[in-house]
Amino acid sequence: MYQHPDDLHRARSVGNGAPAEFAAWLAFQQAVDREDGAVPRRYRELISVAVALVTQCSYCLDVHTAAARRHGVTAEELAETAFVTASVRAGGTLAHALLADRLYEQHGHAAPAPSHD
Repeated sequence: MYQHPDDLHRARSVGNGAPAEFAAWLAFQQAVDREDGAVPRRYRELISVAVALVTQCSYCLDVHTAAARRHGVTAEELAETAFVTASVRAGGTLAHALLADRLYEQHGHAAPAPSHD
C-alpha cells in the first residue's frame, strides 16, 4: 500500500542492504531513462505509466506520471494511455479464459473428482 511519497527516499536505505544488486538496478534504471534511445523519453514514460497501472505500483505511478508531465505528455495522452492499458489488461484476462476453457475440456476427459459434500 502506498503510504507516503517520502517513502521513495528509503530506496537508498534499502539498497544499502544489497549494494551490488542496488548498483545494478540503478545502472539499469539509468539506461532505461536515457534521452538518446530510439524510443523517445516521453513514450518511455507513457510505457512506464502503463506498466505501473498494471502492476499497481503507486510509487512507480508517482515517479513516472511526474516524469511524463516533465517530458511533455498531455493529460489527454495520459488518459488514453490508461484506457489502452485497461483494454490490453482485459485482453490478457480473455487470453487466460481461453486457456481455462481448454483446460476445462481436458480435465473433462479425466475421471471425475470425488465429491466432498
